[in-house]
Amino acid sequence: MSETQNLTLVQAVRDALYTEMQLDEEVIVLGQDVGKNGGVFRATEGLFEEFGGDRVVDTPLAESGIVGCAVGMAAMGMRPVPEIQFSGFMYPSYDQIVSHMARFRARSRGRFTLPMTLRAPYGGGIRAPEHHSESKEAFYVHEAGLKVVMPSTPYDTKGLLISAIRDPDPVIFLEPKLIYRAFRGEVPEEDYTVPIGEAVTRREGEDVTVFTYGAMARPTLEAAESLTEEGIDAEVVDLRTVSPLDREAIVDAFKRTGRAVVVHEAPKTGGLAGEITAIIQEEALLYQEAPVTRVTGFDVPYPLYALEDYYLPSVTRIEEGIREAVEF
Repeated sequence: MSETQNLTLVQAVRDALYTEMQLDEEVIVLGQDVGKNGGVFRATEGLFEEFGGDRVVDTPLAESGIVGCAVGMAAMGMRPVPEIQFSGFMYPSYDQIVSHMARFRARSRGRFTLPMTLRAPYGGGIRAPEHHSESKEAFYVHEAGLKVVMPSTPYDTKGLLISAIRDPDPVIFLEPKLIYRAFRGEVPEEDYTVPIGEAVTRREGEDVTVFTYGAMARPTLEAAESLTEEGIDAEVVDLRTVSPLDREAIVDAFKRTGRAVVVHEAPKTGGLAGEITAIIQEEALLYQEAPVTRVTGFDVPYPLYALEDYYLPSVTRIEEGIREAVEF
């Protein structure tokens, strides 16, 4: 049996990077302050000392340059893992992401793949200033050629990040910074993978299925557990990957209950909840017992400080959404 470690989510990120850098010398980490400083959240702590400045590269504050350099490295056979300090800082690199990173395989008619993993912490709840709390994963889900991963546990974080680094195509790996250090979980010391594109059922239930991912998995599970006192048995499905979505898991889970709630902290309009609802309508309409309920962020700029408690889906809001679906 392999040995396990009790790690936080951010420690699992670091463990995955360390594991892959040991196994494959083509894996390169680059980004602002990722080297001697160990990253703004210390996700790369100790890697500079272990692997040196040629493989853990401190860059200028230039997101377009960070991603553009990584595109070139990946095109030439390396496996770069660029870090953007916050997902809200990715916008200056958007042209590199959608015009080059996402299109390289198609543009070259399959002659080149682009094995790169763009990491960024996303989401709110940490009382950060402007541009530090966005949850705009839908921007990248819309781009053919990109995989988008959003883990919720330390175990999945290490396994999915290793899968992303080994993937021949580009992956955007969005890490829920709200739960970077919120809890610990058992993580094997050895290398292992969690498949990209596969959802997992975190809690089985018979009355309603709740779909979620990332930082919202924990309050969703808490809401589901609390509602057992009211006789509501909620199933919770953690998508883990938002592109490609696990359509089969979504449909199968919905067919078991006939009712669905989708929880994410991104804005409602154009969010993943709408796509999940469409999948249910297209493939499981005759099983539907109630409208799909969406519990999401609001269609406003992300608020500052105290107001973000009202913006983020809380346990209370999730409970209300589940009741709405069950009582229809």
